[in-house]
Amino acid sequence: MALLQSSASSFISHFPAASPVNSVRLSPPSWNRHGGGGLSVKAEAAAGIVLVDKSEADKVNRLKTSYFEKIVPLLKEEFNYTNIHQVPKLDKIVVNCGIGDAAQNNKGLDAAINDMALITGQRPVKTKAKNPIATFKIRENQTLGIAVTLRGNVMYAFLDRLINLGLPRTRDFQGVSPNSFDGHGNYSVGLKEQSVFPELSYDALGKPRGMDVCISTTAPTDKEAYKLLALMGMPFREGSGPVAVVRRKKLKSHHFNTKTKAKSRR
Repeated sequence: MALLQSSASSFISHFPAASPVNSVRLSPPSWNRHGGGGLSVKAEAAAGIVLVDKSEADKVNRLKTSYFEKIVPLLKEEFNYTNIHQVPKLDKIVVNCGIGDAAQNNKGLDAAINDMALITGQRPVKTKAKNPIATFKIRENQTLGIAVTLRGNVMYAFLDRLINLGLPRTRDFQGVSPNSFDGHGNYSVGLKEQSVFPELSYDALGKPRGMDVCISTTAPTDKEAYKLLALMGMPFREGSGPVAVVRRKKLKSHHFNTKTKAKSRR
């Protein structure tokens, strides 16, 4: 027994006493209605208090939070909105990709669907032809491409990755054109390659595909929509602005009827 006690005391003497563990307190998350709040971790040590907060890149829905906290007050001040519901906001984002050889290449269609699902975070639907066109060898209900409509948090997350990751990685990128507004506050931009998104592996890419991104807003004019997207970080070209688009009157069927035209001339 004495031998065991002596061996135990000699074993303990080789190791110093363990330092006291720093106490860690997790403060309850402060959730708000515009996005989840972050957790703050405090470690109290003898030297002082260390505060560790989440960085700006790790925040959930940071673009949506920035819109409600920073962009809305700036738009109200610039355009003199009397009601907060007049402030323009994002309505939806439609991403579509045309696949001409979808009828002959089913594997390519499935690969395009998987790539689009990885990029947008939502599985796309197949777009089909409404009318047959013999010149282009298109039949009715033939699959011509894929499209996905994003709303809510998924929409803000995709736009954030498009602005900060996709567009800057484009080859010879010098900014997007500010003249792609349709006159009703909606903006469209095209990408030649989907490989600019980091979700897609360069080794697993097959045939390079492009895609079109249509951003729909509630802004009544192009000027307000331009300011909204610019505050969100859309990299427009410097020294330019939206050009006023003059919309022509939509022609109806009787404008193309030759008999009606002949009677009006008489």
